[in-house]
Amino acid sequence: MISMRFFRLFPLFAAGLCLVAQTPPKTTAPATITGPEGVTLPLEIVASPVIPPDRVVIQVGDLKLTAGQMDQILQAYPENQRVYVNGPGRNQFIDQVVRVLLLSEEGRRRKLTETEIYKNQLMYSAAGILASHTDEDIKRKVRGDEALVKAYYEAHKSEYEQVHAHHILIRMQGSLISLAPGQKDLTDADALAKALELRRKIVQGANFADLARTDSDDMGSSAKGGDLGFVKRGQTMPSFEEAAFALPLGELSQPVKTTYGYHLIKVEERKPTRTFEELRPELEKSVANEASRKFVDDLKAKTKVVIDPDFTETPKAVIGPRQ
Repeated sequence: MISMRFFRLFPLFAAGLCLVAQTPPKTTAPATITGPEGVTLPLEIVASPVIPPDRVVIQVGDLKLTAGQMDQILQAYPENQRVYVNGPGRNQFIDQVVRVLLLSEEGRRRKLTETEIYKNQLMYSAAGILASHTDEDIKRKVRGDEALVKAYYEAHKSEYEQVHAHHILIRMQGSLISLAPGQKDLTDADALAKALELRRKIVQGANFADLARTDSDDMGSSAKGGDLGFVKRGQTMPSFEEAAFALPLGELSQPVKTTYGYHLIKVEERKPTRTFEELRPELEKSVANEASRKFVDDLKAKTKVVIDPDFTETPKAVIGPRQ
């Protein structure tokens, strides 16, 4: 049985607005869906007639709510929750809606709406709803700005590139790769010295691929002349990645240290991991998030914001009786 914890994950401001979704139009449903607590469930939504937006679909006491109203309310929830409610969680969700509205009406009869705690929580919940709408309005106005999206892509193009890299690795003591039989276990200083000597030979005309075959300790690439193929960001050690993506084409790096040893790196080609059109949804999202962040930073800079320093301190746990 699906846990009721799913509904407790809803935002605080939605506690009084948990309403059933409008029946979805015909669509091709995914084979599975991630439900509450990360459980993957089989999902098959059978297409049903679309309910007119002005039809009352739930009534509790005198409160009547239409399909259109509930469709708008459900837009406040993450997509995976909306899909779940429109699928296997529909009846459970309706039961929770009725429960919430019944208890809400009982709270009014008990005059709990006049309590200070209710008023404070209502104030912040309402502020949360309005903040979400404002954030979305800011983002919506920049998503369709083609020039802005392309400018963002150009400024961050290197983040979406891959490079065709070659390297020579000189192993050192403590390396993550095993020492080959009969090979001397070089100290850090000796490994660096050897890497510098190989670099000197290459600069003076020695063939990079030939030296990789005879001197590189990376058995996976040495037989291919040090060829690593195309490398994306996140596939290599941070220092290797930083050096490789910063290298001009055809130039040889200085020795780059990683936990494997010292690398001499050469990059022959760069190309995008995906085209601009393939990246467009991701780029539009990044542009929108950046615009929202900057807008809030600007608001904060020109608005008086005062926070009690004592309130920012993390409470310390005290074990046993205080002295």
